[in-house]
Amino acid sequence: MDIQRFWRDALDLWGTLDQHPALHAALGLVVLLFVSLLIGRLARFLILHSTRLLARQAALRWLDDLRHNKVLHRLAQTTPSLVVQFGLKLVPELSATAQHFLGNVALAVTLLFMTRALSCLLDALLDIYARTEHARTRSIKGYMQLAKMMLWIFAAIIIVATLIDRSPLLLLSGLGAMSAVLLLVYKDTLLSFVASVQLTSNDMLHVGDWIEMPQAGADGDVVDITLHTVKVQNFDKTIVSIPTWRLMSESFRNYRGMQQSGGRRIKRSLFIDAAGVRFLNAEEERRLGQVRLLGDYLSQKRQELHQWNEALGPVAELSANRRQLTNIGTFRAFALAYLKNHPNVHPNMTCMVRQMQTTAEGVPLEIYCFTTTTVWAEYERIQGDIFDYLLAVLPEFGLSLYQQPSGNDMRAGLAARPQAQPQPRSLETLSDA
Repeated sequence: MDIQRFWRDALDLWGTLDQHPALHAALGLVVLLFVSLLIGRLARFLILHSTRLLARQAALRWLDDLRHNKVLHRLAQTTPSLVVQFGLKLVPELSATAQHFLGNVALAVTLLFMTRALSCLLDALLDIYARTEHARTRSIKGYMQLAKMMLWIFAAIIIVATLIDRSPLLLLSGLGAMSAVLLLVYKDTLLSFVASVQLTSNDMLHVGDWIEMPQAGADGDVVDITLHTVKVQNFDKTIVSIPTWRLMSESFRNYRGMQQSGGRRIKRSLFIDAAGVRFLNAEEERRLGQVRLLGDYLSQKRQELHQWNEALGPVAELSANRRQLTNIGTFRAFALAYLKNHPNVHPNMTCMVRQMQTTAEGVPLEIYCFTTTTVWAEYERIQGDIFDYLLAVLPEFGLSLYQQPSGNDMRAGLAARPQAQPQPRSLETLSDA
């Protein structure tokens, strides 16, 4: 009895729908929308589940990148709009105008999700590229960002043209009149793109390079290169974002060459007190001859000076008439021999100890060499050890560093000065008082 009533009510409703075509078409659209969503869910499940199984194979690991960046998810989202596009012809009593309008809307939705899928695909390709060896030296993130920007611009033009049912060429022709405005709006983008291309093509900047750009407050490692900015993590762990175009219009220092060479330069001076510079006497020469690093040097210099002085003939026994060893020259030879025998000083790079122009602060002896490592902490340790030793050995040569007197030096000097005794006053002085 209930079944007969159900069929009778259904037939009455169908008869009512026949009398109202608009209601008939609306019901058909609801059914079509429901079916499209159902098929979309099914397509999403099948695509994601099948790719999850395929990604277990080593050769298809790249499918994980597509799943992680939701490329397949965006593709599955195009299924309902595609079903609606092709199913509108099956909706009864639907006018041609409504069918055309809804078809354009469905096509626009399809284009939107396809654009999102392509955008996610570019992100997936960037992740795949990041695992390659080339990613350590060349960044393509700026190119991917530009490609996504162009993709969305053209997609927006086509979607708008589809919705208003006009040719995309009509909208593109209208953009020609707005070229001046677009150039003004995207000025930084165009400058950054050109700078990014030049930086990459000329191999001027890599991710991981240590750069120094004082005018931008940057002194650290490059952590990211994008279309508009280059991110630098300073050694104090702060992040500085530099516009890409500034790296082409302004100068910056890249320490990549130093890191690749395997040695880092030490260039620091010892300021010797000029008052301590003098000739060595025979006792000092004998004592310094016992130093292992100076044995060959002193033997060679004694022979050279003896031949020079013998060639002069009989002259007055004055220091100005004869060549003699000096304590500062002997120390310079010792420092050079010490550097050349140091295990952490690079043997195949420039190594010298040179005397610079005398200043008001003393006689500068510059230590110029390269360490065997570029690691910052190790470099500072090696440099500190070298100068610790050279500073401690200076008194062995009768030398000392120049140092401006401090307050304690002044007080010690005044305390060491003998106190003046008061003079007795004469009777005449007392009477005048």
